[in-house]
Amino acid sequence: MARIRVLVVDDESGLLLLLRRYLERLGYDVDAAHSAEEALALFETNPDRYGCVVTDLILPVMGGEEFLKRVRALRPGMPALISSGYPYEPQTPTTGFLQKPYLPAMLAQELERIMRPGRTAAGSV
Repeated sequence: MARIRVLVVDDESGLLLLLRRYLERLGYDVDAAHSAEEALALFETNPDRYGCVVTDLILPVMGGEEFLKRVRALRPGMPALISSGYPYEPQTPTTGFLQKPYLPAMLAQELERIMRPGRTAAGSV
């Protein structure tokens, strides 16, 4: 079975490195970007390469919501996980949310939830 590739974007280098390590330990392949613009350029070159995107909500220039909107213009329904130190309410079942700080187990659980067939609404079981 092919490994799932995740595109991760966070403007804080330390958090980006930590998130990459978490995801790799969970068995994902990871492409990381320091800005939404950089991540979008990676995504646009091959949208089918990715099984999920993980983004910070608050990013300079283009925020996480705008980034996700542009990703989904190319791949509707793309599973996505938004993280932030601020509260956020996902609008679709294919969007998850993790409040920072979070543990690797929480990351694994939320990724599994948003990527499984027959997803449930965000926050429900």
